[in-house]
Amino acid sequence: MTAPDAITRAHRDEWARVVAALARRFGDLDLAEEAAAEAFATAVERWLADGVPPNPGAWLTTTASRKAIDRIRRENKRDDKQREALLAFDDSPPEPAGAIDDDRLRLIFTCCHPALSTEARVALTLRMVGGLTMPEIARAFLVSESTMGQRITRAKAKIKAARIPYRVPSAEDLPARVSGVLAVLFLVFNEGYLATGPDTDPVRQDLTAEAIRLTRLLHGLLPADGEVSGLLALMLLTEARRPARLSVSGELVPLAEQDRGAWDAALIREGHRLVRERLAAAAAGATPGRYQILAAINAVHTSARDIRDTDWSQILALYDQLARIDPSPTVALNRAIALAELDGPDVALAAVNRLEKALDGYHAYHATRADLLRRIGHHRQAREAYDRAIELAGNTAETAALARRRDELG
Repeated sequence: MTAPDAITRAHRDEWARVVAALARRFGDLDLAEEAAAEAFATAVERWLADGVPPNPGAWLTTTASRKAIDRIRRENKRDDKQREALLAFDDSPPEPAGAIDDDRLRLIFTCCHPALSTEARVALTLRMVGGLTMPEIARAFLVSESTMGQRITRAKAKIKAARIPYRVPSAEDLPARVSGVLAVLFLVFNEGYLATGPDTDPVRQDLTAEAIRLTRLLHGLLPADGEVSGLLALMLLTEARRPARLSVSGELVPLAEQDRGAWDAALIREGHRLVRERLAAAAAGATPGRYQILAAINAVHTSARDIRDTDWSQILALYDQLARIDPSPTVALNRAIALAELDGPDVALAAVNRLEKALDGYHAYHATRADLLRRIGHHRQAREAYDRAIELAGNTAETAALARRRDELG
């Protein structure tokens, strides 16, 4: 492996580990992020000149720790006792962390503290744990880079000012804190499953794998929490379809056209098992939440050997159930897709058109509308809707697929 390839891979695999290790040791997110960035910059110089070290992650963590210590010494703002404690440097590798003591999980709970706004939690986690660049996060939020930079800076400042602890919450506090963490992990997963940005890989398995790994950790902590189980099942069933989502030419392949034989059967079995467990709990009186219902919808899709075997009536019923707890325009849009399979595209189009005011800036709204218009033969309007969807789409694979469908209209 060449040095540039090793550096790219190390950033993908080790960024969160390095930042989390430094955050745990020094208790300062700014210091952790800056020292980690300096370590990666040093790696670019050293690895090109001297070769890739045998253990890149340990090399980066050690180098970043030394960079942090150098910065502390330069600042010289701490009293002698605190500085002596911080500078007591140990080159030996840290002991492997268990599930509960995982540094990255601690970092997740710090970034998702309820003292921060929801947007700040997600943005901070994408930056500190996911390792996304500022432009990538800004695109995910549809804001400017400067706005996102200010948002993350304020979030880190609030953590420091409020002395938010760097730890996994106590057993008593854990359930109340989980919903915010789940929202963050879901967005991290979605960013990896269909990444934003014209210069970004359309699918970032590093992010989907990290989101699944951290969700597994949460599931180990709270095995009886239905929404944790639901989110894990949803991620697994979605990730199972990844091998069939991109064509050889790099286009996004819609669900109806995917080679179902390429789906990951092991992930589907695991996801279905989790869904069955939650269905049993619901039968015993437990009320399913958003992630559990979404997982059940995906279970229906992945149970069909062919798109023609899909139980659309069950999917529509699940979307009706979801709409009662989450009456959002995006849920209504997805419900309309199921409605088209049962009552026809013209009925679904009428439902979609009612969402224009809420979703005019959302590419999936225009892509769905274009597909429905195509199916009822309104090709000129369909072409206009495809053009709008292409304009708004933030992923090269999705743009290519939309352009192909538009061009097929003639």
